[in-house]
Amino acid sequence: MAKVTAVITGVGKYVPDYILTNKELETMVDTNDEWIVSRTGIRERRILKEEGKGTSFLCIEAAKDLFSKKKTDPKTIDLVIVSTATRDMIAASTAAYVASEIGATNAFSFDIDSACSSFLYGMSVVSAFIESGKYKKILLIGGDKNSSMINYNDRNTCIIFGDGAGAVLFEPNEEGLGVQDEYLRTDGTGREFLRSLKSGSSYPPKLGDIINEDNFVKQEGSTVFKRAVSEMANVSEEILKRNDLKKEDINWLAAHQANKRIIDATAKRVGLDDSKVMMNIEKYGNTTSATLPLLIADYEKQLKKGDKIIFAAFGGGFSWGAIYMKWAYNS
Repeated sequence: MAKVTAVITGVGKYVPDYILTNKELETMVDTNDEWIVSRTGIRERRILKEEGKGTSFLCIEAAKDLFSKKKTDPKTIDLVIVSTATRDMIAASTAAYVASEIGATNAFSFDIDSACSSFLYGMSVVSAFIESGKYKKILLIGGDKNSSMINYNDRNTCIIFGDGAGAVLFEPNEEGLGVQDEYLRTDGTGREFLRSLKSGSSYPPKLGDIINEDNFVKQEGSTVFKRAVSEMANVSEEILKRNDLKKEDINWLAAHQANKRIIDATAKRVGLDDSKVMMNIEKYGNTTSATLPLLIADYEKQLKKGDKIIFAAFGGGFSWGAIYMKWAYNS
């Protein structure tokens, strides 16, 4: 009997209409377009401006895009997972609301949060559920409204992050395609270098509190950069070794879009040239949980059945990892 693996069978995306350019950021903080591009590779990012709309809105729209393209009945979905670092509410599941709003009435749902590694870790969870045989159709959505936790007076963070969501449908496969291997890691000693204390249980809000810098994302850029470069490259290299893969065997590197220099360093370590590296950071910035599914959506038409893809991510926590996948269809 052939082994059951989890394959991607459809993708969708959503990014807000509002474009925050480097030129506009020049009017907000002490920075300039040339510096931002040279240091990060980012030219613009999308921001969800509408009052009262959060991460769930982004995720719902991405799922609708997938359903429309693939002609999928949401009632056939068994499970909805939302990977996000910016849930709508602290005590209520964003995935539960998303599932209800998209009509996935026969699915159960839950959130996953491991910062920028959330979607990658979600892929691991989905793969295990599919391989178990219990569930046939799982919708994994990576979405974040990062603008909700960004201080636009802090030039270290406001230039980096954007809002967006990507939705990916996983189903069983017996052709040897889909998720082949994973190597996932964490190091909790790094949590002080990239964090937001906003309403965390160690720092609960009190009546009368005034918003201060702890409500927003703080990042010690040089430390995070060095660890991200090292660890994303390490896990990508490890995946190649574990699966007896050479650089010539890899068709694509889909790396978390945090900083172009980090992506370039990871590709160089693995030995891949630019033509094999998925890149859209210049359009969206760092969308946290959404970067990997947005890459898949943007590159879907270029992917061929059997293509070997290395997914890699690094995020707060610290959390990081890599997943090796064989693409399952031609667009």
